[in-house]
Amino acid sequence: MTLKIDKNWTLFLDRDGVINERLPGDYVKSIEQFKFTEGCLEALAMFARFFHPIIIVTNQQGVGKGLMSLEELENIHNYLISEVSKAGGRIDKIYVSPYLQSERHFTRKPSVGMGIAARKQFKDINFRKSIMAGDSYSDMLFGKRLGMKTVFIGNTEDARKMGTLADYCYPDLFALANALKNCSQIS
Repeated sequence: MTLKIDKNWTLFLDRDGVINERLPGDYVKSIEQFKFTEGCLEALAMFARFFHPIIIVTNQQGVGKGLMSLEELENIHNYLISEVSKAGGRIDKIYVSPYLQSERHFTRKPSVGMGIAARKQFKDINFRKSIMAGDSYSDMLFGKRLGMKTVFIGNTEDARKMGTLADYCYPDLFALANALKNCSQIS
C-alpha cells in the first residue's frame, strides 16, 4: 500500500464478515452469536492511531425482515463498541440501514446514504481521504461512488471478481492494519 495516512483520513468499515464472523444464510441476532473475526480487536486498536473518525456502515435487513428489533441490534452494537474500547480501539459511529434489499433505500449500500449521513455529522470527512474496507461488491461500489480508496477483505480470487472496484485486497483487518502501519505518518 502506498497511501500516506494521517489523522485527516477516515476509515469506513463494513460489519458482517469484516469485524464479526458472518453467519452463512443467517443474521447475527444476539450478542451470543456475535464473534469478532481473528485479529480484529488488535487491528481496531491500531486503526485508532491512524484514523479519525472510524465509522461502521452496515446493511442489516434482518431488522427489515422482522428477525430482530432495532433494540436488539443496538445491544449488539453497544457490545461491539465496548469490546473494541476495552481492547484499546475506537468506533466513533455506527450507521445502520435496516431496509430490505428490495426497497432500494438511499441508505442501503451500495447507495451512498450512510456516507452522506456520516459527512453531515463529521464535517471534516473528505471522501478522497477515506478508506472503505468491506467484503462485498456493495461495499466496494459504495466506496467508489463516494470517491474513497477501497479495500476488499477476503481472498484474492474474490477480489479479482470486483474488477477495478477494489483498490487493495487483504485477508483480514489485521493484515490491513499492518500494511497501514508501514505507510502511516503516525508514529
